[in-house]
Amino acid sequence: MSQYPKSPMMGQMMSQPLLISTIIQFADRNFADTEIVSRRAEGDIHRYTYRDCHKRARQMANALSNLGVKMGDRVATLAWNGYRHLELYYAISGSGAVMHTINPRLHPDQIAYIVNHAEDQYLFFDITFLPLVEGFAAQCKATKGFVMMCGRDRMPAESKIPNLMCYEDLVEQSSDQYEWPLFDENSASSLCYTSGTTGNPKGVLYSHRSTLLHSFSALMPDAITFSSRDVVVPVVPMFHVNAWGLPYSAPMTGAKLVFPGPALDGKSLYELFEQEQVTYAAGVPTIWLGLLNHVGQNNLKFSSFKRTIIGGSTCPPAMMKTFQQQYNVEVVHGWGMTELSPLGAACTLQRKHLNLPEEQKQAILERQGRAIFGIDMKIVDDAGLELPWDGKTFGNLLVKGSWVVSSYFRSDSGDVLQDGWFPTGDVATITADGYMQITDRSKDVIKSGGEWIGSIDLENIAMAHPAVQQVACIGVSHPKWDERPLLVVVKKPGADVSKEELIKFYDGKIAKWWTPDDVTFVEALPIGATGKILKNKIREQFHDYKLPTA
Repeated sequence: MSQYPKSPMMGQMMSQPLLISTIIQFADRNFADTEIVSRRAEGDIHRYTYRDCHKRARQMANALSNLGVKMGDRVATLAWNGYRHLELYYAISGSGAVMHTINPRLHPDQIAYIVNHAEDQYLFFDITFLPLVEGFAAQCKATKGFVMMCGRDRMPAESKIPNLMCYEDLVEQSSDQYEWPLFDENSASSLCYTSGTTGNPKGVLYSHRSTLLHSFSALMPDAITFSSRDVVVPVVPMFHVNAWGLPYSAPMTGAKLVFPGPALDGKSLYELFEQEQVTYAAGVPTIWLGLLNHVGQNNLKFSSFKRTIIGGSTCPPAMMKTFQQQYNVEVVHGWGMTELSPLGAACTLQRKHLNLPEEQKQAILERQGRAIFGIDMKIVDDAGLELPWDGKTFGNLLVKGSWVVSSYFRSDSGDVLQDGWFPTGDVATITADGYMQITDRSKDVIKSGGEWIGSIDLENIAMAHPAVQQVACIGVSHPKWDERPLLVVVKKPGADVSKEELIKFYDGKIAKWWTPDDVTFVEALPIGATGKILKNKIREQFHDYKLPTA
């Protein structure tokens, strides 16, 4: 029952539920011969069409039914981006069960915890992950069976997993005669767990309605827009917040889909982009770093690649400029969270900005952007009082919308909202035009002498130095100022720079008191399961670090 009062006069339009199955039906009917190309975990390239995908999804839906999967049951996947994973997106959710994508980069104990917490009835996995699954399968008490996503010829002669099933056997043994059921659009469709950098991961349970509304809005021209004329590569994993919704939005538009599988190194991505004439891609900065390094070191160009959305963590301005100025690839800076399905904002210019000097336009594009339709946002102080949109005032970022979490799955904490708004944990500014910029995570803010220093700004400046490959900025204890900034830097191969040079690089770019107190060089930075730098690990490592100014 709706929480809102009913009008004395209701509209006289058809009432059809917003269901995920309607997407693949639409793609089959209108873009039947459009290709879906996958680099498989087996190593080869697989090709088929939206019509083929729909047929096999129906067969898998029948297979799930034969296995006893019912509406509301959770079915898990541990898989790369590929056609079989796409089939499961529609077979599981379309039949009324709940698609639970699991990040294989999590610790095995965390994966076992997630499977048990969700009470997954079955777990489907790519051949790459057989040793991983064998290691934790015995801990999964509620799971009735495991399915390896391959053909009979790739099944192991023996396995530690009893009664291991074969994906292609299930498909081939099932009829393609299947009617997608109709049910309440607010029914659960999919489940994603947060990456769990502190404590156990938390489950975010999406609905069919929220998923379709998110997909509609994400396709708006000022968001991740693409069309049936595009060739789209979701480099962002399908186990990371449903690949930002691309497995839904691409069939909605009829775009050709290209799945990279497990080969995410720069060379493999570049070859796939060129072979399939990719026009559009989505991914996190760490992946694009590898692609740009490969292209730059081999003096290559892109023949078709024109647009990318970069999110997951802040895109360094130097990376954005390299894409745009050297390779003519437009970069759309995006922001979101698992709790937002994930897209909350995207950054594009308005008409009034088009004649601005390039430097001013670039400064706008480096922000995380404006809320997409369906999302509202505000910034508040620690007392919850709303702060002005002046582009200068820092505040805690809160959001609300039709695809924003209200409570975590099977959590004792209940409603996580703050007066009807979701507290993101980000610290941000918002301009009068609604352009939001993340300045930090609330737990990462450096508090120096009672004032805040944004670590992301300091990292972005360091990334512009030609010798810097990666950087993290953290606050280190100081006897006078409470905290001061420390830069932790990975140099580019063969490059050299001193800490004095890097500190001088900040001259004139920021307020003098924001300048880092020290620089330390490391071989590598700890990277989390979703490609983000783990600042909590860095803070632990440098907890007792003594600054020269102390």
